[in-house]
Amino acid sequence: MAAIRKRGRSWQVQVRHVGFPTRSKSFSSKAAAIAWAQARERDYAPTDDPIERPAGDSLTVGELLQRYQTEVTALKRGYASENCRINNMLGHPVATASVTNITSRHFAEYRNNRLKKVGADTVRRELTIFRHCFEIARKEWDIHVAKNPLHDIRFPAPGLPREERLSESGAANLYREIGAIRNQHIASVIVLAIETGMRRGELLSLRWREVDLEKGTVRLLQTKNGRPRTIPLTPRAIEELKRIERKGESIFQVSGNAVQLCWNRIRVRAGLGTLRFHDLRHEAISRFFELGLSVPEVALISGHRDTKMLMRYTHIRPEILSRKLSQLTESGASSHLNGTSPDTSS
Repeated sequence: MAAIRKRGRSWQVQVRHVGFPTRSKSFSSKAAAIAWAQARERDYAPTDDPIERPAGDSLTVGELLQRYQTEVTALKRGYASENCRINNMLGHPVATASVTNITSRHFAEYRNNRLKKVGADTVRRELTIFRHCFEIARKEWDIHVAKNPLHDIRFPAPGLPREERLSESGAANLYREIGAIRNQHIASVIVLAIETGMRRGELLSLRWREVDLEKGTVRLLQTKNGRPRTIPLTPRAIEELKRIERKGESIFQVSGNAVQLCWNRIRVRAGLGTLRFHDLRHEAISRFFELGLSVPEVALISGHRDTKMLMRYTHIRPEILSRKLSQLTESGASSHLNGTSPDTSS
């Protein structure tokens, strides 16, 4: 049987079985420790196990994921969120299966079971990690896998884009709650997310040397896609940055977790329902379009290279369009009465 104990910052596993030597290993997360323990115990399971395991110490999907986590995920810019995602995946029974015996059927069942608990986009991301993990194992780690078991299964269709926007009353409530936040850095991060459309990680990585308040720009060097971009600052964003006391190279002396916890609290107090922090990026992009910026201009600010993805982020309020149509109609009627044609050169 397996024994799991927390030792300092790590989790230690010991697996004992009559007639076999004790096996032990340490892990950084409890989920990974449980997955390994389950995998080792299945080595001694009867041959009629639902996911057959060959005799001996065969590599499991969980162990493959852990190597991927260490050698691939750790090198990614967004490693923290993917690392957390993989830790959750390690707790699923599929992680205990032998790499040599795993089939597309197992991942089809994984997909179907996960769709009962989480959204399609979450399942797509998990399957994408599995697929890339097996590709790396085949091509770079010289691990024998006949073919990638993820190639023959259907991925869930992408979910519909979120359409939540801040209403006028919702925005007023939000700014009221922001004003009550004691940590100025957290308050400024939230305001700048709305004003610039920058991601939380991008904001928290900002350095003072990347900000030019005279020109009203930020030169963002650490981005999700690895491509630096220059972001124009609104007057409100400039004023917000001027309020921050300089205490080192980094602008914000706060963690992403602290920002998220604070956001969860003020979201409830402001009555914003399920609005996520990341939805503030959607809000900013939609506002840019409502102000009349073109697609290339907004893409330059947001960093999108795919126009389709940019449009998924955009939810222009119908009432804004109605006002613009009214203004255009009034302008056209006025020009007609004056005996001139409305300017259509633009």
